[in-house]
Amino acid sequence: MPAALLPDLKTLQGLARQWEDALLAERGLSPATEASYAQDIGCLLAFLETLGGGGSGACSFDDASADCFLAWRRAQGDAPKTLARRLSAMRSFFRYLVDEGEVSANPAVDCENPKLPLHLPEFFSQEEIARVLAAPDPATDRGRRDACMLALLYAAGLRVSELVTLELKDVDLARGTISVFGKGRKERTVPVHARMQRDLQAYLTEVRPRFSPACPCVFVGRRGLGLTRQYVWKLVKEAARQAGIAREVSPHTFRHSFATHLLEGGADLRAVQTLLGHADIAATEIYTHVQARRLAELHRKFHPRSRS
Repeated sequence: MPAALLPDLKTLQGLARQWEDALLAERGLSPATEASYAQDIGCLLAFLETLGGGGSGACSFDDASADCFLAWRRAQGDAPKTLARRLSAMRSFFRYLVDEGEVSANPAVDCENPKLPLHLPEFFSQEEIARVLAAPDPATDRGRRDACMLALLYAAGLRVSELVTLELKDVDLARGTISVFGKGRKERTVPVHARMQRDLQAYLTEVRPRFSPACPCVFVGRRGLGLTRQYVWKLVKEAARQAGIAREVSPHTFRHSFATHLLEGGADLRAVQTLLGHADIAATEIYTHVQARRLAELHRKFHPRSRS
Protein backbone atom coordinates (compact mmCIF):
# COMPACT_ATOMS: atom_id res chain seq x y z
CA MET A 1 0.00 0.00 0.00
CA PRO A 2 1.46 3.44 -0.91
CA ALA A 3 2.36 5.68 1.99
CA ALA A 4 -0.23 8.22 3.13
CA LEU A 5 0.73 11.75 4.11
CA LEU A 6 -0.89 12.37 7.48
CA PRO A 7 -1.76 15.84 8.80
CA ASP A 8 0.17 17.27 11.75
CA LEU A 9 -0.62 15.93 15.22
CA LYS A 10 -2.83 18.83 16.32
CA THR A 11 -5.02 18.41 13.23
CA LEU A 12 -5.14 14.63 13.78
CA GLN A 13 -6.27 15.14 17.37
CA GLY A 14 -9.19 17.24 16.17
CA LEU A 15 -10.05 14.71 13.48
CA ALA A 16 -9.90 11.93 16.06
CA ARG A 17 -12.55 13.70 18.16
CA GLN A 18 -14.77 14.07 15.09
CA TRP A 19 -14.28 10.36 14.30
CA GLU A 20 -15.28 9.43 17.86
CA ASP A 21 -18.46 11.50 17.54
CA ALA A 22 -19.21 9.73 14.25
CA LEU A 23 -18.78 6.32 15.90
CA LEU A 24 -21.43 7.18 18.47
CA ALA A 25 -23.85 8.84 16.06
CA GLU A 26 -23.56 6.70 12.94
CA ARG A 27 -22.50 3.24 14.09
CA GLY A 28 -24.37 3.25 17.38
CA LEU A 29 -21.40 1.97 19.37
CA SER A 30 -21.76 1.81 23.12
CA PRO A 31 -19.91 4.49 25.13
CA ALA A 32 -17.60 1.77 26.49
CA THR A 33 -16.63 0.56 23.01
CA GLU A 34 -16.18 4.13 21.79
CA ALA A 35 -13.94 4.84 24.80
CA SER A 36 -11.80 1.79 23.96
CA TYR A 37 -11.43 2.93 20.35
CA ALA A 38 -10.58 6.45 21.51
CA GLN A 39 -7.84 4.99 23.73
CA ASP A 40 -6.51 3.01 20.75
CA ILE A 41 -6.22 6.14 18.60
CA GLY A 42 -4.66 7.97 21.54
CA CYS A 43 -1.94 5.29 21.51
CA LEU A 44 -1.53 5.75 17.75
CA LEU A 45 -1.10 9.51 18.13
CA ALA A 46 1.47 8.94 20.89
CA PHE A 47 3.34 6.62 18.51
CA LEU A 48 3.29 9.25 15.76
CA GLU A 49 4.76 11.72 18.20
CA THR A 50 7.68 9.36 18.85
CA LEU A 51 8.28 9.28 15.10
CA GLY A 52 8.65 13.03 15.02
CA GLY A 53 5.32 13.59 13.33
CA GLY A 54 3.83 15.37 16.30
CA GLY A 55 5.25 18.78 15.59
CA SER A 56 3.97 21.31 13.12
CA GLY A 57 4.65 19.20 10.06
CA ALA A 58 2.93 16.23 8.46
CA CYS A 59 4.37 12.73 8.43
CA SER A 60 4.35 9.78 6.05
CA PHE A 61 2.66 6.57 7.18
CA ASP A 62 2.44 3.22 5.39
CA ASP A 63 1.66 -0.41 6.19
CA ALA A 64 5.18 -0.89 7.54
CA SER A 65 4.57 2.02 9.91
CA ALA A 66 1.33 0.39 11.03
CA ASP A 67 3.20 -2.86 11.71
CA CYS A 68 5.77 -0.88 13.71
CA PHE A 69 2.97 0.66 15.78
CA LEU A 70 1.61 -2.80 16.63
CA ALA A 71 5.12 -4.04 17.46
CA TRP A 72 5.61 -1.00 19.70
CA ARG A 73 2.39 -1.77 21.54
CA ARG A 74 3.27 -5.48 21.77
CA ALA A 75 6.57 -4.52 23.45
CA GLN A 76 4.53 -2.52 25.99
CA GLY A 77 2.56 -5.61 26.93
CA ASP A 78 -0.53 -5.56 24.71
CA ALA A 79 -2.13 -8.98 24.35
CA PRO A 80 -3.07 -10.29 20.87
CA LYS A 81 -6.76 -9.49 21.43
CA THR A 82 -5.90 -5.90 22.39
CA LEU A 83 -3.62 -5.57 19.36
CA ALA A 84 -6.44 -6.81 17.10
CA ARG A 85 -8.74 -4.14 18.51
CA ARG A 86 -6.09 -1.44 18.07
CA LEU A 87 -5.65 -2.47 14.44
CA SER A 88 -9.41 -2.39 13.90
CA ALA A 89 -9.60 1.10 15.41
CA MET A 90 -6.67 2.29 13.30
CA ARG A 91 -8.26 0.99 10.10
CA SER A 92 -11.55 2.64 11.01
CA PHE A 93 -9.86 5.97 11.79
CA PHE A 94 -7.87 5.99 8.56
CA ARG A 95 -10.98 4.99 6.59
CA TYR A 96 -12.69 8.03 8.11
CA LEU A 97 -9.75 10.23 7.07
CA VAL A 98 -10.01 8.89 3.51
CA ASP A 99 -13.76 9.59 3.43
CA GLU A 100 -13.13 13.12 4.71
CA GLY A 101 -10.47 13.73 2.06
CA GLU A 102 -7.71 14.17 4.66
CA VAL A 103 -5.54 11.33 3.34
CA SER A 104 -5.34 9.64 -0.06
CA ALA A 105 -5.36 5.99 1.09
CA ASN A 106 -5.79 3.78 4.15
CA PRO A 107 -2.24 2.72 5.08
CA ALA A 108 -3.45 0.04 7.53
CA VAL A 109 -5.71 -1.84 5.14
CA ASP A 110 -3.12 -4.50 4.27
CA CYS A 111 -1.81 -5.06 7.80
CA GLU A 112 -1.94 -8.68 8.91
CA ASN A 113 -4.29 -9.35 11.81
CA PRO A 114 -2.59 -10.58 15.00
CA LYS A 115 -2.99 -14.31 15.49
CA LEU A 116 -5.44 -14.92 18.30
CA PRO A 117 -5.23 -18.07 20.42
CA LEU A 118 -8.17 -20.41 19.92
CA HIS A 119 -10.27 -20.59 23.06
CA LEU A 120 -13.29 -22.86 23.10
CA PRO A 121 -16.19 -21.24 24.95
CA GLU A 122 -16.72 -22.27 28.56
CA PHE A 123 -20.24 -23.60 29.11
CA PHE A 124 -22.33 -25.46 31.66
CA SER A 125 -23.45 -29.01 31.12
CA GLN A 126 -27.23 -29.44 31.21
CA GLU A 127 -26.95 -31.00 34.66
CA GLU A 128 -24.82 -28.08 35.88
CA ILE A 129 -27.18 -25.42 34.53
CA ALA A 130 -30.06 -27.09 36.38
CA ARG A 131 -28.12 -26.79 39.66
CA VAL A 132 -27.12 -23.17 39.01
CA LEU A 133 -30.67 -22.10 38.18
CA ALA A 134 -31.90 -23.72 41.41
CA ALA A 135 -29.37 -21.88 43.61
CA PRO A 136 -31.31 -18.67 44.51
CA ASP A 137 -33.65 -18.92 47.51
CA PRO A 138 -37.25 -19.27 46.24
CA ALA A 139 -38.60 -18.25 49.66
CA THR A 140 -37.56 -14.59 49.24
CA ASP A 141 -38.48 -11.91 46.71
CA ARG A 142 -34.81 -11.35 45.98
CA GLY A 143 -34.27 -15.04 45.39
CA ARG A 144 -37.24 -15.28 43.03
CA ARG A 145 -36.02 -12.23 41.11
CA ASP A 146 -32.48 -13.59 40.87
CA ALA A 147 -33.73 -17.01 39.76
CA CYS A 148 -35.77 -15.35 37.01
CA MET A 149 -32.74 -13.34 35.88
CA LEU A 150 -30.50 -16.40 35.67
CA ALA A 151 -33.18 -18.37 33.87
CA LEU A 152 -33.63 -15.61 31.29
CA LEU A 153 -29.88 -15.31 30.73
CA TYR A 154 -29.91 -18.97 29.75
CA ALA A 155 -33.33 -19.17 28.06
CA ALA A 156 -32.64 -16.26 25.67
CA GLY A 157 -28.83 -16.31 25.42
CA LEU A 158 -28.57 -12.72 26.62
CA ARG A 159 -25.49 -10.63 27.20
CA VAL A 160 -25.37 -9.18 30.72
CA SER A 161 -25.84 -5.65 29.32
CA GLU A 162 -28.94 -6.84 27.46
CA LEU A 163 -30.38 -8.33 30.64
CA VAL A 164 -29.95 -5.27 32.87
CA THR A 165 -31.31 -2.86 30.22
CA LEU A 166 -34.35 -5.01 29.32
CA GLU A 167 -37.53 -2.94 29.78
CA LEU A 168 -41.17 -3.86 30.30
CA LYS A 169 -42.09 -2.76 26.77
CA ASP A 170 -39.57 -5.29 25.41
CA VAL A 171 -41.45 -8.25 26.92
CA ASP A 172 -44.38 -9.71 24.97
CA LEU A 173 -45.72 -12.62 27.01
CA ALA A 174 -48.72 -13.04 24.72
CA ARG A 175 -46.38 -13.92 21.85
CA GLY A 176 -43.73 -15.49 24.04
CA THR A 177 -40.94 -13.21 22.83
CA ILE A 178 -38.60 -10.51 24.09
CA SER A 179 -37.06 -7.70 22.06
CA VAL A 180 -33.35 -7.39 22.73
CA PHE A 181 -31.10 -4.47 21.88
CA GLY A 182 -27.58 -5.76 21.41
CA LYS A 183 -24.31 -4.26 20.25
CA GLY A 184 -24.77 -1.13 18.18
CA ARG A 185 -28.39 -0.99 19.45
CA LYS A 186 -29.30 -3.65 16.89
CA GLU A 187 -32.67 -5.14 17.76
CA ARG A 188 -33.52 -8.82 17.60
CA THR A 189 -36.56 -10.78 18.70
CA VAL A 190 -35.90 -13.89 20.78
CA PRO A 191 -38.57 -16.48 21.60
CA VAL A 192 -38.69 -17.85 25.14
CA HIS A 193 -40.06 -21.23 26.10
CA ALA A 194 -43.32 -21.76 27.98
CA ARG A 195 -41.71 -22.30 31.38
CA MET A 196 -39.74 -19.06 31.03
CA GLN A 197 -42.92 -17.25 30.08
CA ARG A 198 -44.61 -18.51 33.26
CA ASP A 199 -41.62 -17.54 35.41
CA LEU A 200 -41.53 -14.05 33.91
CA GLN A 201 -45.27 -13.62 34.38
CA ALA A 202 -45.02 -14.65 38.02
CA TYR A 203 -42.08 -12.32 38.64
CA LEU A 204 -43.72 -9.35 36.94
CA THR A 205 -47.05 -9.71 38.71
CA GLU A 206 -46.05 -11.03 42.13
CA VAL A 207 -42.45 -9.98 42.83
CA ARG A 208 -41.45 -6.87 40.89
CA PRO A 209 -44.22 -4.64 42.38
CA ARG A 210 -42.84 -5.31 45.88
CA PHE A 211 -39.57 -3.59 44.90
CA SER A 212 -41.52 -0.32 44.28
CA PRO A 213 -40.11 0.07 40.76
CA ALA A 214 -39.09 3.61 39.81
CA CYS A 215 -37.88 2.81 36.30
CA PRO A 216 -39.05 0.72 33.32
CA CYS A 217 -36.37 -1.94 33.73
CA VAL A 218 -37.72 -5.46 34.10
CA PHE A 219 -35.28 -6.32 36.89
CA VAL A 220 -35.01 -3.78 39.70
CA GLY A 221 -33.33 -3.64 43.09
CA ARG A 222 -34.29 -2.47 46.58
CA ARG A 223 -34.56 1.18 45.55
CA GLY A 224 -36.67 0.36 42.54
CA LEU A 225 -33.87 1.13 40.09
CA GLY A 226 -32.26 -1.10 37.49
CA LEU A 227 -29.58 -3.53 38.57
CA THR A 228 -25.93 -3.21 37.57
CA ARG A 229 -23.75 -5.52 35.53
CA GLN A 230 -21.59 -5.97 38.62
CA TYR A 231 -24.56 -7.31 40.58
CA VAL A 232 -25.25 -9.92 37.92
CA TRP A 233 -21.58 -10.97 37.88
CA LYS A 234 -21.65 -11.49 41.66
CA LEU A 235 -24.95 -13.35 41.41
CA VAL A 236 -23.57 -15.72 38.77
CA LYS A 237 -20.44 -16.49 40.75
CA GLU A 238 -22.40 -17.12 43.95
CA ALA A 239 -24.92 -19.36 42.18
CA ALA A 240 -22.10 -21.37 40.61
CA ARG A 241 -20.40 -21.71 44.01
CA GLN A 242 -23.62 -22.97 45.58
CA ALA A 243 -24.01 -25.40 42.68
CA GLY A 244 -20.58 -26.86 43.47
CA ILE A 245 -18.88 -25.52 40.33
CA ALA A 246 -15.31 -24.54 41.13
CA ARG A 247 -14.11 -23.29 37.74
CA GLU A 248 -14.30 -19.64 36.68
CA VAL A 249 -17.68 -18.64 35.24
CA SER A 250 -19.32 -15.39 34.13
CA PRO A 251 -22.71 -14.21 32.81
CA HIS A 252 -21.42 -15.01 29.32
CA THR A 253 -21.16 -18.67 30.36
CA PHE A 254 -24.97 -18.75 30.22
CA ARG A 255 -24.89 -17.38 26.66
CA HIS A 256 -22.33 -19.98 25.64
CA SER A 257 -24.45 -22.68 27.27
CA PHE A 258 -27.56 -21.47 25.42
CA ALA A 259 -25.80 -21.78 22.05
CA THR A 260 -24.06 -25.05 22.88
CA HIS A 261 -27.20 -26.80 24.09
CA LEU A 262 -29.19 -25.62 21.06
CA LEU A 263 -26.56 -27.07 18.72
CA GLU A 264 -26.39 -30.27 20.75
CA GLY A 265 -30.14 -30.55 20.23
CA GLY A 266 -29.75 -30.27 16.46
CA ALA A 267 -30.29 -26.53 15.87
CA ASP A 268 -28.88 -24.98 12.70
CA LEU A 269 -25.81 -22.74 13.10
CA ARG A 270 -27.50 -19.93 11.15
CA ALA A 271 -30.51 -20.05 13.46
CA VAL A 272 -28.22 -19.80 16.49
CA GLN A 273 -26.46 -16.85 14.84
CA THR A 274 -29.80 -15.05 14.55
CA LEU A 275 -30.78 -15.81 18.14
CA LEU A 276 -27.44 -14.58 19.47
CA GLY A 277 -27.54 -11.44 17.33
CA HIS A 278 -24.17 -12.07 15.69
CA ALA A 279 -23.69 -9.89 12.61
CA ASP A 280 -21.11 -12.30 11.20
CA ILE A 281 -21.42 -16.09 11.11
CA ALA A 282 -17.72 -16.26 12.02
CA ALA A 283 -18.62 -15.13 15.54
CA THR A 284 -20.98 -18.09 15.88
CA GLU A 285 -18.50 -20.58 14.47
CA ILE A 286 -16.71 -20.79 17.83
CA TYR A 287 -19.47 -23.29 18.62
CA THR A 288 -18.73 -25.59 15.69
CA HIS A 289 -16.81 -27.86 18.08
CA VAL A 290 -20.26 -28.86 19.35
CA GLN A 291 -21.43 -29.84 15.89
CA ALA A 292 -18.19 -31.71 15.25
CA ARG A 293 -18.60 -33.67 18.48
CA ARG A 294 -22.23 -34.44 17.68
CA LEU A 295 -21.33 -35.64 14.18
CA ALA A 296 -18.64 -37.87 15.64
CA GLU A 297 -21.15 -39.36 18.07
CA LEU A 298 -23.66 -39.96 15.26
CA HIS A 299 -20.92 -41.56 13.16
CA ARG A 300 -19.95 -43.92 15.98
CA LYS A 301 -23.58 -44.75 16.68
CA PHE A 302 -24.82 -45.39 13.15
CA HIS A 303 -21.88 -46.23 10.88
CA PRO A 304 -21.91 -50.01 10.38
CA ARG A 305 -18.12 -50.34 10.57
CA SER A 306 -17.99 -48.51 13.91
CA ARG A 307 -19.76 -51.41 15.62
CA SER A 308 -17.45 -54.09 14.38
